[in-house]
Amino acid sequence: MSLKEELMNEQVSHLDLSGFCQIASGTAVRQSLANMRQNKTNVCLVTKDNELVGIFTERDVLTKVATNPANLDVAVDEIMTPNPITVTPETSAADALWLMDAKQFRNLPVVNKNGRIVGNMTHQAVISFLAARYPVEVLNRPPRPDLFPRKQEGG
Repeated sequence: MSLKEELMNEQVSHLDLSGFCQIASGTAVRQSLANMRQNKTNVCLVTKDNELVGIFTERDVLTKVATNPANLDVAVDEIMTPNPITVTPETSAADALWLMDAKQFRNLPVVNKNGRIVGNMTHQAVISFLAARYPVEVLNRPPRPDLFPRKQEGG
């Protein structure tokens, strides 16, 4: 089976979707950042009445907070991306990856049919899946495979 076929047959729910924290709508940006640091993640999924209403990422921090520190004390709702595009757990990993590529997302929330957050898909989740499936090919690579010696050894 080809890599493309494997990713088409693999559901998003089988990937590691744990790289996120969850915060309530109305939380201050400063507290959201503290949650992100505590959870060692770069994304917060923002909820209201247990439903996803937005996504707050490190990209939002760099573009909207770093340039305007006064935004640290506003509600995350003013900074986040509202109504993010989501996928279901049954979506194929390939389709989700293509969506991430087309929309230039680094994080893609996964929400079930009842609106409950299942997780957050990242490129790292796909890499981890591939590393588990093809450990020799993925993990046995030199740290900088693009580098070549300037001259032959022994020459």
